[in-house]
Amino acid sequence: MHQTITLPNGVRILTEKIPGVRTAALGIFVGTGSRHEKAGESGAAHFIEHMTFKGTARRTAQQLAMEMDELGGQVNAYTTKESTCFYLRCLDRHLARGMDLLCDMFFSSRFAQEDLVTERGVILEEIDMYEDTPEDLCSERLAAAVYRGSALARPILGRRGTLEKMDGPWLQDYRERHYCSHAIVVALTGSFSRDAVRALRDRFSALPERPAPTAGPVAYTPAFTVRRKAIEQNHLTLAFPAPDWDSPRRYELMLLTNLLGGGMSSRLFQEVREKRGLCYSVYSYYAGHADIGLLGIYAALSRESEAQALATILEVVDRLADHGPTQEELDRTREQSKASLLMGLESVQARMGHLGRSLLLLGRVPTPEQLLQAYDAVTAEGVRDLAQTLFRRSGLSLSAVGRVAPAEEYRALVVQAG
Repeated sequence: MHQTITLPNGVRILTEKIPGVRTAALGIFVGTGSRHEKAGESGAAHFIEHMTFKGTARRTAQQLAMEMDELGGQVNAYTTKESTCFYLRCLDRHLARGMDLLCDMFFSSRFAQEDLVTERGVILEEIDMYEDTPEDLCSERLAAAVYRGSALARPILGRRGTLEKMDGPWLQDYRERHYCSHAIVVALTGSFSRDAVRALRDRFSALPERPAPTAGPVAYTPAFTVRRKAIEQNHLTLAFPAPDWDSPRRYELMLLTNLLGGGMSSRLFQEVREKRGLCYSVYSYYAGHADIGLLGIYAALSRESEAQALATILEVVDRLADHGPTQEELDRTREQSKASLLMGLESVQARMGHLGRSLLLLGRVPTPEQLLQAYDAVTAEGVRDLAQTLFRRSGLSLSAVGRVAPAEEYRALVVQAG
C-alpha cells in the first residue's frame, strides 16, 4: 500500500515499499506538456527535457552520463502532450547517489547556450526521424487534423521555426513558469529507507508554492488528411472520437479497443489479415487526454488493397456496433487485460509509473483490486452500447501516408463502405 505526503507548497510525494526486491525506482512527474504551450512555444517542454541532461552547476553533461552508467541502472525522461517525467531505477544501495543525480538535474540544469545549440540539432534530427517513420507520421498528422486550432494539434517535438527562437534564458523562464509545485508529483517505489524519503521532502520543500499550469479547450472535428511519400506501403489510420481518460466508460473502452484490434485473436487481425490477407499490420488503439480522446485503427498495406481493406475494417466495426461482443470474446479480452495489468505491476518501475501518472493525471491512485473490479464490471451490453455511440460515420476521420490518393477519394471510399 502506498503512502502519500503532501508538502506545504503543494508537491505530492508517493512512496510504496515492495518486499523482496533489491532495486528502487524514482519518478518526478510534472503536469506540463506540449498542450500547455502556445503556438510560438511549440516544443519547449520537450526541449527542456533534453537540456536537463546537458549539465548542471555541479556536473558536466559527460559527468552526468558517466555517473548514470556507474549506477548500473537507468536514468531517462519523456515528454507527452500532458506531462513530463524524469525517472531513475537502480540498486537500492545506489539510491542515495541516484537521487542526488536526478534532483541535481531537475533543480540545477545550466541551459548553457553552447549546449542548447548542440541539442537543438539533436532534436531536429529526431524530428527528421519521425518524418521518416510513416506509422508515427500518420498518427501525428491525424491529431493535427482532428484537433486543429488547439495545442493538441501540435507535435510534442515542436517545429524548426519555433525551436530556433529558443535560447537558454527563455527556456529557463518557461521552465520556471510551468514547473510549479502544485503540478509536481514524486513517486518512489521498491527498496528504500526513511532517509531517502526525508531527503526528498527536504529537496522539494524548497520549491515556492505556485498553482499548476492550465491548458486551453479542445474539440474533435472530423477530418481527412493525406501526405504523399515515396514508400512501398501505404499507412492509414481511421479514427473516431472517444471519451477522455477519466471517463466512467474507460474500462469498457479499454476492452472494446482490445477485442477490436489489440492482439492476434482480435477481430481486425483475424478478418483483415488472417482471413483476407489484405495487410501485414493492423491494430486499434486509444489515445486519451484530460478532456477528450480518440479511438484509432491503423493498417499498413498496398495501394491496390486499400479499398477492400477499408471496406473490411468498417464491416468489422459495424458488426461490433450492431451485435456487440460474444460473452466468450469479452471474457477472453478481460482476462488478457487483467493479466497484462497484474504482470506489469510486478515491475518496480511500472509501480512507480502507475503511482505518479495516476495521481498527476487522475487525482487519485486506484488500487490493483479496484482496477480488476472495474474490468469485471464490464458487460457485453455495455461494450455494444459504447460501440454504437463511438462508431458513427459522422465522426470518422482518416490520415493516410504513402503513395496515396487525394483525400476526397478516401472520403468517397468510406461513404461507400457505410
